[in-house]
Amino acid sequence: MAEPDPDTIFSGAGQRLGAPETLGISTLDPGHRPPAMPPGRHVTVRVRMLDDTEELFDISQKASGKVLFDLVCSHMNLIEGDYFGLEFQNQQKMMVWLDHIKPIIKQLRRPKHTILRFSVKFFPPDHAQLLEELTRYLFALQIKQDLFCGRLTCNDTSAALMVSYIIQSEIGDFEESQCRSHLLNNNYIPDQMPLIDKIMEFHSKNIGQTPAESDCHLLEVARRLEMYGIRLHPAKDREGTKLSLTVAHTGVLVFQGHTKINAFNWSKVRKLSFKRKRFLIKLRPDLNSSYQDTLEFLMPSRDCCKVFWKICVEYHAFFRLFEEPKPKPKPVLFSRGSSFRFSGRTQKQVIEYVKESEFKKIPFERKHSRVQYSSRVQHNSRLSPLPSPSHREVPTDSGAPGDRIDSPRRHWKESVLVSAEDPAASRARMSPSHQRNGHEERTGSVSRTEETRSPTRQTHPEHLNTGVVSNSPHLSASSGHSHGMVNGQKSLDLCSHSPDGRLPSPLTSPLLNDACSVRTDDEDEVRRKRFPTDRAYFIAKELLTTERTYVKDLEVVTVSFQSAVGQDEATPDSLKDAIFSTFEPLHKFHTGFLREVEQRLALWEGRSNAHIKGDYQRIGDVLLKNLQGLKPLTANLSKQSEILLELEKACKASRRLEGLCRDFELQKVCYIPLNVFILRPLHRLIHYKQILERLCKHYPATHVDFRDCRAALADVSEVVDQLQGSLIKMENLQKLLELKKDLIGVDNLVVPGREFIRLGCLSKLSGKGLQQRMFFLFDDIILYTSRGMTATNQFKVHGQLPLHGMTIRESEDEWGVPHAFTLVGQRQSVVVAASSLVEMDKWMEDVKMAIEMAKTSNGPSSELLTSSLTDNKEPSPVSENKTPLVGPPSGQGPVPLSVICWYRVQSLSFSESCRSLENQLSGNLLRKFKNSNGWQKLWVVFTNFSLFFYKSHQDDYPLASLPLLGYSVTVPSESENIHKDYVFKLHFKSHVYYFRSESEYTFERWMEVIRSATVPSSRARGLNGKETHA
Repeated sequence: MAEPDPDTIFSGAGQRLGAPETLGISTLDPGHRPPAMPPGRHVTVRVRMLDDTEELFDISQKASGKVLFDLVCSHMNLIEGDYFGLEFQNQQKMMVWLDHIKPIIKQLRRPKHTILRFSVKFFPPDHAQLLEELTRYLFALQIKQDLFCGRLTCNDTSAALMVSYIIQSEIGDFEESQCRSHLLNNNYIPDQMPLIDKIMEFHSKNIGQTPAESDCHLLEVARRLEMYGIRLHPAKDREGTKLSLTVAHTGVLVFQGHTKINAFNWSKVRKLSFKRKRFLIKLRPDLNSSYQDTLEFLMPSRDCCKVFWKICVEYHAFFRLFEEPKPKPKPVLFSRGSSFRFSGRTQKQVIEYVKESEFKKIPFERKHSRVQYSSRVQHNSRLSPLPSPSHREVPTDSGAPGDRIDSPRRHWKESVLVSAEDPAASRARMSPSHQRNGHEERTGSVSRTEETRSPTRQTHPEHLNTGVVSNSPHLSASSGHSHGMVNGQKSLDLCSHSPDGRLPSPLTSPLLNDACSVRTDDEDEVRRKRFPTDRAYFIAKELLTTERTYVKDLEVVTVSFQSAVGQDEATPDSLKDAIFSTFEPLHKFHTGFLREVEQRLALWEGRSNAHIKGDYQRIGDVLLKNLQGLKPLTANLSKQSEILLELEKACKASRRLEGLCRDFELQKVCYIPLNVFILRPLHRLIHYKQILERLCKHYPATHVDFRDCRAALADVSEVVDQLQGSLIKMENLQKLLELKKDLIGVDNLVVPGREFIRLGCLSKLSGKGLQQRMFFLFDDIILYTSRGMTATNQFKVHGQLPLHGMTIRESEDEWGVPHAFTLVGQRQSVVVAASSLVEMDKWMEDVKMAIEMAKTSNGPSSELLTSSLTDNKEPSPVSENKTPLVGPPSGQGPVPLSVICWYRVQSLSFSESCRSLENQLSGNLLRKFKNSNGWQKLWVVFTNFSLFFYKSHQDDYPLASLPLLGYSVTVPSESENIHKDYVFKLHFKSHVYYFRSESEYTFERWMEVIRSATVPSSRARGLNGKETHA
């Protein structure tokens, strides 16, 4: 037998897996190796990883804690190691974090008998800030541990949902008998048995999710919990009440039991200190606060105080500072207070380092943790060796290498010795059995027994008959049957298993691809471009992203509105039936449709674990089937106007219902006016038509998807054509109802036959000079208003100009006012000035068109408005003894478009409003501010002339919004140093935002829809059928 190369056999974990020489450890600069080991006696330190495997590290006693931590990060190829730490139990039986600056010997009194735990130390508020997939996986393992031990408390629904994501990442797609057996044999949460059915129900909805996606969903649910990342430290207040103190990214928190009762934000804290057993929080002066200047908490001991104070210092530095604090100079004579400081990168430095570093990142792809394989292994089968970086095979018989080990004893352990002093010495101390197949052997057992083994060991087939193996000490091995399947597909190789059938830890093998071989540079490039680049894929992805938003919008009506308003006695039964009989079937249908689209896109991207083969790089068949199923549900959509009128009528009849609807519109979930939600099903049909038109235009006639897309387009076009006329009328009705809330002093704005044309800001010439007024143009009358001095975003009507008999003329030369024109009515004339020549042209064109419409139509009489209104008289309210309930208070609820037009001196036509609602778009974008360095990933929704920002598509309400009226959209210039592809720029005066999309198609779509909101149309369309909006 050929003698293997000793360098191949005794290579380190990273080298065996094909890692480059420079790993880019989180606490080191790229190109640097771990710090040199100081001379002195060496000790073996045991570190327990997050998957409950243990590793042995050989270090000098004089080495600092940072040296050991760097070794652990290097061992795992971990880039973002700064979020983690090593904790251990000190002599006082307290769990403390290993100090990076102090020597090991001063912290670990008995290193051989101390187990350090590798754990998450800093919990960021959003998992999107974790840029590496391996980091997110480690966080998911931490959440799994916290759930099991009861540290992360939550309600049953959240617990079941998180467990469903965990088992999705472990056993793959839902299969009832397998899932039930797995849950009966493995516990993830205390008292799991009553929740098994709920867990299985959630698991059945996770079909198609990859382990990495399941990790993201798990972290998304966990981060919303009150106990996320919380480590409680017992304390008492001055009255002796038992409390708990903890620290988070926001500041210091106070808990009573598991309920947060107070929070002290970092911005409010001036100083944190401790004196003996007293922990002191000194606050900044605040006139509006009832707290004292200094808050005092009593902790069990001085050591408890100091431990908590240290973690507070580190949390503050990591999340609040831009760079690591510099050490203070040592005093000459004596020191006062602790010299402890935070050592390491801050979060800002970590994010910038990972994004901007030039080194080649270590690829990591999550696999299902619990791999099933056939128990009937042929006797002549053997484990395939992992090729070394030099492409030399490593024989499975390790007898010869074993004879070269100089150590008097060889231990068969699950741990691996890693040394930074001398890699060759480290390799010499390693058991030859660890070199087999390029993996360390691992098990799920906590107790580690050392057994003396012979240098050679033959692999027998029965050693592989282990079924599903647990990686956790808390979980027993499942007795489920093996089917020779990995992620729903036949396993290509068994090289990822150790000789006795145990699974290696995913933490030390992030470089393996599906065939268990070293990933090449070509494969790295494929990984970076693993998503399809076909334009049809991005069109289909637009369908997916907008469908997610649409289902959320339906939930606003079916869930939020029903719970807030629908269940109240003041809501008439006829209104309940009209709304919920329409929306609940739609919500149920589109939830299923969304699931199908998600599964198809997962197959298209090649990331699903579905084992069914076929050509899934198309979407037309899914659209055709579901649009045909949607047809029966669209029969009643032409009656949506009746729902709007029914709701308006009910609010008029019941003051309580009017208040309920007003309060609902102030909720965060109602991010656009309620009436717009009611028209959403009609707008969605237009979205389907637009998407199918783009697909048909993209595909050649011979494409396999063209036929289905064309048939689906014909179906949806037929429905849209039938509803087009009624849709325009309903959008006009919705707009009138919205304006009714914006205006004070109008008796009856919403009447049959009245059509809205344009609203906007003009300057009216009066004896006091030019005064800003808000004008509302209808097909029979013009209203001009001013902002009221009330707490609501409403406008008071100052006057009205009937269009019958009106003429209009330019009067810039006459009055010497730029962009001025005169409205000459039968009773009075008004001189107004626009903000620009373009605005003047639009107003004059629309007024002329409205005058012509008034001549030929028998529209509503202007007497329906408040009578006897002149410019020098303030109008009376609708009712003297009834304060209007309409209009949200300033700063709450959706901001009316009329208010935005007022502040930004813009105008808005009916056709532009319709186009904004029908050009909805959703998706992930990277956002950057003018003076910031990094990009922030956000879920962005465009609708109703605004961008709404969410952390993820699963959020129920937006974090913020950006009204686009008045903004300009361009491409950044070279001088702005935005060296990225697919970036567009939004700017208004001094406000500048940059947004980055993922592809050329999405870039073009975002530019298109935003321009529809920022670039005004040249003409307003009426509702008389002569012109239709785009």
